[in-house]
Amino acid sequence: MKDEELLSALQDGRDDAFRQLVEIHRRKVINICFRFVHDEADAEDLAQETFVEVHRSIGSFRGQSSLSTWIHRIAVSKSLDFVRKHSRQKRGGKFRALLRLDDTAGEIPAPDKTRPDEVLEQQQRRQILGKALAKLPQKQHAAFVLSKYDGMSYQEVAETIGTTVAAVESLIHRAKMSLQKSLRSYYERT
Repeated sequence: MKDEELLSALQDGRDDAFRQLVEIHRRKVINICFRFVHDEADAEDLAQETFVEVHRSIGSFRGQSSLSTWIHRIAVSKSLDFVRKHSRQKRGGKFRALLRLDDTAGEIPAPDKTRPDEVLEQQQRRQILGKALAKLPQKQHAAFVLSKYDGMSYQEVAETIGTTVAAVESLIHRAKMSLQKSLRSYYERT
């Protein structure tokens, strides 16, 4: 089904159309959510919440952006709400709670030829980068993650977070500068 046909079928309430929509967008939505919450189970829960919201709100979709952009915007919004809620609940353990730094289940297994010290160093780098990303303001974090991790164009990022391409460029530039400063100060201390 083409996007227009799919949208029409969704707005008519056809269950087969909704199943197809979920099948098409499920993996991408989970990936977007994961980039914010860093936990696979939470990302899957947020993806489910995203699709529930899509189902509930499909009648109000105005078509000002593509259907996929609208879905991605809902996923980002749900993810940011989750992060805000959890950071309020766990002020003291903010980074550990958000990044699940003590949970090694989500680690990527090392190839057989990789030395254990290299694996440990890669894990530490990911943790340090994760902490630095978590310190970014939410719009910078969202723009940077969607662009660099999810490979969205600046136009797609702008549509997803509801801003202009120029603002996205600025957000990503400021995020890069903040990350450089944060990572430089960390590595100078060690």
